[in-house]
Amino acid sequence: MSTGDLTAIAGFVALFAMIGLRVPIGVAMGLVGVFGFAMVRGLTPALNLLATSPIRVIADFNLTLVPFFILMGVLATNSGMSRELFRAGNAWLGHLRGGLALSTIAACAGFSAICGSSVATAATMTKIALPEMRRFGYDEAPASGVIAAGGTLGILIPPSVVLVVYAYITETDVGQLFIAGIIPGLLAVLFYMGTVLIAFRKSLPSGQTFSLAEGLRSLSGIWAVALLFIAVIVSIYFGIATPTEAAAIGAFLTMVIGIFRGRLNMKSIMASLIEALRTTVSVYTVLIGAILFGYFLAITQSPQKVTALLTGLDLSPYGTLVLILAFFVLMGCIMDTMAMIILLVPVVFPVVMQLGFDPVWFGIIIVMTAELGLITPPVGINVFVINSIASDVKLTTIFRGVIPFIISDLFRLAVLLIFPIIVLFLPQTM
Repeated sequence: MSTGDLTAIAGFVALFAMIGLRVPIGVAMGLVGVFGFAMVRGLTPALNLLATSPIRVIADFNLTLVPFFILMGVLATNSGMSRELFRAGNAWLGHLRGGLALSTIAACAGFSAICGSSVATAATMTKIALPEMRRFGYDEAPASGVIAAGGTLGILIPPSVVLVVYAYITETDVGQLFIAGIIPGLLAVLFYMGTVLIAFRKSLPSGQTFSLAEGLRSLSGIWAVALLFIAVIVSIYFGIATPTEAAAIGAFLTMVIGIFRGRLNMKSIMASLIEALRTTVSVYTVLIGAILFGYFLAITQSPQKVTALLTGLDLSPYGTLVLILAFFVLMGCIMDTMAMIILLVPVVFPVVMQLGFDPVWFGIIIVMTAELGLITPPVGINVFVINSIASDVKLTTIFRGVIPFIISDLFRLAVLLIFPIIVLFLPQTM
């Protein structure tokens, strides 16, 4: 084993040790990257990297859509759009058995289309949907499980900050990734609804009765969400605006709509800007750390060696891909989704490209795989978010409620692996 191999192994050991000690992932990657690079090339080149990498990330025009989409989601949350989505979903689906659970999934999907954050989606819907499901006699496990699973739609249905990060790391067209996420996102909604009706059919209470007039009136409350979706996604699909321009338009329109409807004032706008700034800083910190760690990986030739190792296993391309995805599922049990994408994609992406897979298709597949980490034990960030808001709901109860949805996600992943055209159809029409 060469000195470079030993340095790379020591770097990964140090990284996971710091993560285990709860050092922020961006800081941990940055420290390992700088010190590892210094061990191989010397202190001065490492300090030069430390001086230039933050500027490179912050000044990159392709990343300017991140703060815009984050701001758009914060403004949408503070404008009360999520509550209107839930009411509309309940007006159309509430008459069915388990209608509130189905409405929660529909509202999560709608909110994901303007938010892009799974944690924000799960937190928002916990405050809105969980009290309603409790009031109508839902068991704690399916009620909390539906919210945890529905929240995962936030990183798949565009706009998605995770897809933006994947695009930045792999130099893939972010517009094509957004459009590619639409059909898999809708498929996820159908699978989750089917899971509710099949897995919890014995415990679901009867639905409420709504008139057609009530259903039509409920649609008047979600015009803002429809307008924002059209402004962002449709403009990207038809080439009217670049993803960055669409993100800026979406954030501006969300603010204007909130002011027009009397939901936002100067105080709430300033609070939204501060919240969006904090989230953006955390994302950029992780990205800067990833750039520094990426230089360390490059200098030790770790991606190339992993590529040679995996391609030398004499497995079929799909066999190697399944091995990679299984590793991501296992890592998702102990790592944050964003951190996992930033840390592991640069290592496995060259392997996937050498095997001949489409980068857009792989982006959707890997984000879907990362979704599992949001609801699988022992980390399951969405589960902990729900528990932090509804502290009387035990973690074990929530994890029990998400098990059917984990099975549903694995089945959906298998479908998209077998039929990649489901992902690639819309991007090919752009």
